[in-house]
Formats: sequence, C-alpha cells, structure tokens
Amino acid sequence: MTLALSLLLTVATLFAGWRAARRTRFFLHIFQLETYKFDRYGRWLQEHPFSAVLRRSHAAGAGLLGVGAAAVTQVNPAWVALGLCPLWVLAFISSRRYRSNQEKKPLAFTARMTRLAVATGPVAILPLAAGALYGWAAGTATGVLWYFLGFLLTDLGAPLWVGLGAALTQPIETTIQEGFRRDARRRLRTRPDATLIGITGSYGKTSTKFIVAELLRQKYNVYATPSSYNTPMGLCLAINEDMKPQHQILVLEYGIRYPNDMDELCDIAAPDVSVVTTVGLAHLETMGSQDAIAQEKSKLVEYTSDDGPTILNADDERVDAMAERASGPVWRISAEGTDAADVTAHNVRYDTSGTSFLVRDDTGTEATFQTQLLGKHNVTNVLLAVAVGRSQGLRLRPMAHAAERIDPIEHRLQLRDRGDMTVIDDAFNSNPVGARNAIEILGRMNGGRRVIVTPGMVELGDRQWAENKTLGTHIARHNLDLAVLIGDEQTAPIQEGLAESNFPPDRVKVFSSLFDAQDFLDHHLDPGDVVLYENDLPDQY
Repeated sequence: MTLALSLLLTVATLFAGWRAARRTRFFLHIFQLETYKFDRYGRWLQEHPFSAVLRRSHAAGAGLLGVGAAAVTQVNPAWVALGLCPLWVLAFISSRRYRSNQEKKPLAFTARMTRLAVATGPVAILPLAAGALYGWAAGTATGVLWYFLGFLLTDLGAPLWVGLGAALTQPIETTIQEGFRRDARRRLRTRPDATLIGITGSYGKTSTKFIVAELLRQKYNVYATPSSYNTPMGLCLAINEDMKPQHQILVLEYGIRYPNDMDELCDIAAPDVSVVTTVGLAHLETMGSQDAIAQEKSKLVEYTSDDGPTILNADDERVDAMAERASGPVWRISAEGTDAADVTAHNVRYDTSGTSFLVRDDTGTEATFQTQLLGKHNVTNVLLAVAVGRSQGLRLRPMAHAAERIDPIEHRLQLRDRGDMTVIDDAFNSNPVGARNAIEILGRMNGGRRVIVTPGMVELGDRQWAENKTLGTHIARHNLDLAVLIGDEQTAPIQEGLAESNFPPDRVKVFSSLFDAQDFLDHHLDPGDVVLYENDLPDQY
C-alpha cells in the first residue's frame, strides 16, 4: 500500500504542479495585458471573481480536504489517502480557460515578463513546499492532507502570487525605466536638427501618423514609430533603438489613459509640431469625462516648441478650442468644408476601392485625392497630414500623388479577400464614431449578405451601456443581414438596441467566443458575402 500511495501521490503532485503552472501563467498574461498596472490588474480581478479567481475546482478541493480530514479519524488514513489522490486529479482537471493556444494576443516573454515570472515562481511554490514539509513531518498517510492543502493554496493564490512577484520586481522595473527615459532624452538633445511631430487624439492617431510619414517622405528622411508605440516605454524604445542619424523628422504617437500621462510622455519627447485628431469617448473609465480627456490631450499643444505649428481638427469643438493654448501658428482642417479652416475636403465619395475627395489648402489650391483608405474619418486623417505637410513646405498636388500610395492600416477598415468573400477588418479598438462609420460602409455594400461580427465596445465608463445599445440600433437602421455577437453578457445592450429596433431575432447569433463564431461563419457564409469585424476585445475581456 505504501508503494501504491507513493505512486499516486507522485502523479497527483505532477498534475497539481502542471495545473498551478498553467493558472499562474494565465494571470501573468492578464497582468501583461493590463499593461503591468496594479490598479488595472486589481480591477480586472474584482470584475472576474468566479470566472477566473475562484473556480469550482477550488470548492471541490476544499470539500475533499474537509471530507478527508473527517475520514482519517474513522478510517485507516492510508485508505483515505489512496482515495483522495485520484479524486483530487478529477476535481482539478484544467478547463479551457487556461489554454494558451486560444489566446488572441499571446503572452510575450519580454525581458520584463521574464523577470516577473522568475520572481513569481518561488513565491507561488512556497505553500506547496510548506505543505510537503509539514506532511512529511506528520507521516505519509495523514500527511497527504497537508500536501493537498499546499496544492490548493498554490493554485487558488495564483493571482496573488503574480501580484506579489510584481511588487518584488517593481523597484527594479522603475530603475530600468528611468534609465530608458534618460537615454531617450539624451539622444534627443544630441539631435536638435531633427523635427519631432507629436500626434494625439482619442481615435486616428496611428493612421494619421503613417499618413503623415508617407506624405513627408517626398522631401524628408522620416522615421515613424511602429504600430501603436504610444506609451513612455514605447517612445523610449523607438528613440533609443530605431532613431538613426539620417532621420530628419520623427513622427511620434502620444497615447493617454490616465491623468498626467501626457506630462510623462512630453517629459521624454516634447514635440516641435503637434497634431490633435479627436476628443472622443475612449478611456472614459479612467479619465472620467470628455472634458478631462480634452484637458489632458491639450497638454501636447502646450508642450509644443514656441514657434512650432499646431494642427487641429476644427470639426471637433474640443480640439478646435485647443488653439487658445498654442504659442505658435495654428492650422485648422475640416472634412466638412468649414470655411474658417486652412485645409478642407469637399465632394467626398467612397466605395469598395477606397475614398476620393477634393482638397483645398490655405493658398486656395485644389487637388483631387484618391486613397485606398475607407471612411470619412480617414478623410480627416489625410487632411491633418496635408496640413502637417504644408507647415513643412510641401505643395498640395505632390501630396495628392503620395496619398495614392498609402496602404490601409492593419485592422482599421482594412479590406481583405477571403476566397469569394470580402472582409472589412476594423478589429482595432472600436469606438462609437468609428463603429457607426464602419456600419454605414457595410450597409452600402452590394452583392451578398452583409454580416457584422462584434463584441461591442469597452472602456466607455458610465456611457458603455448606452453607446453599445446605440450600436445595436445603428446595425438595425442599416438593415444588415446578420449580426454575430461575441459574449452574451458583454453584448446585452447591443441585443437590447436590436430588439427595440425590431431587428429580426433569427438574424442575431450570440457566441461565447470569437473561435465559436468563426466556426459558425465558416459553415454558413456564401460567395459574395461581406463580413465586418468590428472590434476584437483582448483576452482579458
């Protein structure tokens, strides 16, 4: 019996360790997705108490320990231990919650994550080691209960162990990050000849950045930060590693999520030219109000060098008001053709090949712009880039030719062919304005069925339910053929908006994950159908 118990205990130990490692990895991933912020990580844990933090397996494990503790006083402890091992394994069979092959944005073992994982491991294993030592001291049979108590605490405490590991490494991370900031500031001081163009806004930062870079490349050697490198460490990485002596212009993106984020960014790289796209509802959850967002984003204008130009979207009243904070020349753009603007668009048309419109600049010169980019908001982005070009001495007509070369930005109203079907990929960080614009574009598509796939929008604070309900109303108004919703609870307001707009229930499908929805679409789409993917929530949602 001792040999059998030893074998079973070995199997149970290996299984419990494997399960605890997968669960700890899951919470390391969540911590990374929440940008290594303790408050965001803590909020996520509070919002997922039973779907992630506490599982049915933990209740089962606690129940088994209770039954085992009572049984050892009545039955041979060795028999209790023999029965407990296989039952424990059954109770803790890992769920698909921890499957890494279904992550949309996989855990990245960066240098920081490696340090965090190394610090978390010893902390996580302490309960297991303590249980094993106490169990060994108590004797093989009854000590099994202590072993499994250690297993339970290691597994149950995974979110706490990650937090403790992060707390232990925080002083190291602070020192490393400050070093990156010093290096970035030093490198910029050695390049007074380089012009820094800073772009901020609730929506359109990345698209505008790449359009600005493409237009300016006609005359200058330009570096633009890749993807959405708009955090302090993203800026430092770009400046320290990617900026080269031949670069004459740096186009940087400034993202904010919390108050005073802009101060931190501009302390690293204050711009010579500032661009503000929009003030929308993004990050209401952390910023509180649109006015607070506008106040924070306007700091980019204040940090702009004294004689540096500021380019503003005059169609957004909060952005237009930032002109009062500018110390240098102000360029206003308008996609609605506002007469007071310096650069305006007229006769906007778009179809499946892109968008065309007439641009009039500050000199009265006109040129027709044709671009692969879809949507009116991209007209605004192009106008902002044209104004930047004009402020740097470029003429309008050459910029019109350059606009034809602009490729659609990945996951931002990007047209894709999937066999005989068309996909409109608008999966990046959906917002109310952009989502409605995308639905309008889908509604104008001809041919097969028009299908939207969406989990709705997040980070809209108190406005989230109302904005998602409006999204449902908008889907119904444009008479789409099928609405595929991801997450029953998450999309409840969209469903309510659809129902109140009398959208046929048989044209609404709700799935628990994008993977399940994709399986359905693979079997139900026909040639000629057009599918809009509107937003793709990261794994923590």
